[in-house]
Amino acid sequence: MDAEGNPPGPGEGELELRSAAFTDHTLIPDRYAHHRDNVSPPLEWTRAPDGTEELALVCEDPDAPGGTFTHWVVTGLAPDCTGADEGRLPSGATPGRNGFGELGWGGPQPPVGDEAHRYFFRLYAVDRPLGLGEGASAEDVHAAVDGHTLAKGNLVGLFAR
Repeated sequence: MDAEGNPPGPGEGELELRSAAFTDHTLIPDRYAHHRDNVSPPLEWTRAPDGTEELALVCEDPDAPGGTFTHWVVTGLAPDCTGADEGRLPSGATPGRNGFGELGWGGPQPPVGDEAHRYFFRLYAVDRPLGLGEGASAEDVHAAVDGHTLAKGNLVGLFAR
């Protein structure tokens, strides 16, 4: 099951995606927020299945007032990569563009007073190189992984101001 309670699609397996900074469906610490230190949280995941050519990571907030807001896009992750340190991309990874118009991580920044927003971190193991360069969007990743996902992992963090 994914973070939304859906079973994996045909042929898709699961990757365990976790963070030392927060657990699934718990609060993301303030230091990762856009208006604070704005550093990406540390992430770890289980090894991708055989046949994986690339890993891609997307973080989105579906609770944003204007619709789903992208906070992080990372492509070009090596198939044997099993994590990202706080504030750093793994060697060879390519940053995409977030909803703030910036490359790389753009931390949570929901409107003051909103109930906690959900931040869906999704990791995809795919069977082909995606060919997405710097500045790729979440939409680019979703389109590129469609029909090529061998396994995926989900982690949901919460944040409110």
